[in-house]
Amino acid sequence: MQQIRPISDLRNKFAEVSRDVHETNEPVFLTKNGVGDMVVMSMESFAALEFDSTIYAKLQEAEREAEATATRYSSAEVLATLRETLEPQVIGTPPTVPSSSSVESRTADVKTTAHV
Repeated sequence: MQQIRPISDLRNKFAEVSRDVHETNEPVFLTKNGVGDMVVMSMESFAALEFDSTIYAKLQEAEREAEATATRYSSAEVLATLRETLEPQVIGTPPTVPSSSSVESRTADVKTTAHV
């Protein structure tokens, strides 16, 4: 349940507001003259919110890219490219990132069409 408190509680009952945001992992909404003014949340809650926002933005970008191109890759193609990129890092040599043309030529017979 949302906690709505007057902004004066931030000054007069700071320890209580801090405890509430940490214990509940929910933000506290502060009002000024009865109108919403600020939101207070724990650093952990803010980091989680920021992470979720980043993921959401990347998903939106991927959807826009999928709408703009007909090129699709199977999960096998993606995993093969990831292995090629990450295995040198595990062994200790710098990775080589394959160009999109090498991925396309290597996997031309495996192309699939996906609908978003």
